[in-house]
Amino acid sequence: MVPVNQAFLIEHDFCKHLQLLKKSLELFETVCLNYIVKTYTHTKEVIVKMKAAVVRDPVDGYVDIKDVKLRDLNYGEALVDVEYCGLCHTDLHVAAGDFGKVPGRIIGHEGVGIVSKLGEGVENLKVGDRVSIAWFFKGCGHCEYCLTGRETLCRNVQNSGFTVDGAMAQQVIVDANYAVKVPEGLDPVEATSLTCAGVTMYKALKVGETKPGQWVEVVGAGGLGNLAIQYAKHVFGAHVVAVDGNPDKLKAAKEMGADILINRKTQNVSEEIQKQVGGVHNAQVTAVNDAAFTQSVNALRPDGRLVAVALPQGNMELNIAKTVLDGIQVAGSLVGTRQDLAETFQFGAEGLVHPIVQTRRLSEINDIIDEMKAGKITGRMVVDFTKE
Repeated sequence: MVPVNQAFLIEHDFCKHLQLLKKSLELFETVCLNYIVKTYTHTKEVIVKMKAAVVRDPVDGYVDIKDVKLRDLNYGEALVDVEYCGLCHTDLHVAAGDFGKVPGRIIGHEGVGIVSKLGEGVENLKVGDRVSIAWFFKGCGHCEYCLTGRETLCRNVQNSGFTVDGAMAQQVIVDANYAVKVPEGLDPVEATSLTCAGVTMYKALKVGETKPGQWVEVVGAGGLGNLAIQYAKHVFGAHVVAVDGNPDKLKAAKEMGADILINRKTQNVSEEIQKQVGGVHNAQVTAVNDAAFTQSVNALRPDGRLVAVALPQGNMELNIAKTVLDGIQVAGSLVGTRQDLAETFQFGAEGLVHPIVQTRRLSEINDIIDEMKAGKITGRMVVDFTKE
């Protein structure tokens, strides 16, 4: 039997510890409540004041920077705080209404950011993951193209910055199943360019059935072209002929690994290629002019393949006799699948490719559009949202 004095002491200590525990629980509850209120308030403030680049109304080829309020997340979606977003020629087409007018649409499909909030049902992402926002936003998931690894050809496809709001904003909503993670070791600024230009050219070189030791013509040495050169050289093991009319871009092409440089303004491109290498095995056309496509057909060797990547307005001339007698093949290539993008990122993380990128402010976006139209940019201009 416990003595009375000892029992009193035990009861006193127990009450004392119980009071301390109660105070600790109250303090913990207060801290948690403050955190939830603070987080909720911060999220609401960001959503209300989110800056975004939207297609002008009326459509005139430029964008306006506006404050935009995001909707609530739906099932399977995630909210991404955008860090960086590159500006692509496709964005210019959207701003100009070339694919159909979409005034008020937030442009941008070369985005990289951090997941900050998850909707119900999301299991493949967590808060803090760095993900990409690509042109291929979402497919239907059940058509023949989605089921056979050709999801970018889905007839019900949704495209970031065109049919749904894109990443040229402080925040963007993504479908979690289609947000490809950016691997550790890959610079997020460089990742923006790989999200579009990189995966586009990696996929296009696959379409061209590029093999080690073959000759590849890259027509246009801008943002797409410089990555085409790097993937052709360092991933596929091919030799590269770079064609452009800008000496600065040709200089950059040489630095990226091009074996032969041809200035289209001072040289006959197809004759020079036939003379030096007997024609190329495949031509990757990234130049935004229709004449480049015709020239590239003439630069092919028998059984050569032309891969159309750029989207100029107009038609391509195709010599029927040459096409038949030389077994020429013409194929279009549209960005890449989620698997293509994951592979593209991995090669970047391993240091095999390095996009030419430069960061700018959101307020400069229409200046960037003018520079792109004038052909003054080598590589990619990337808007830095970490400074907005």
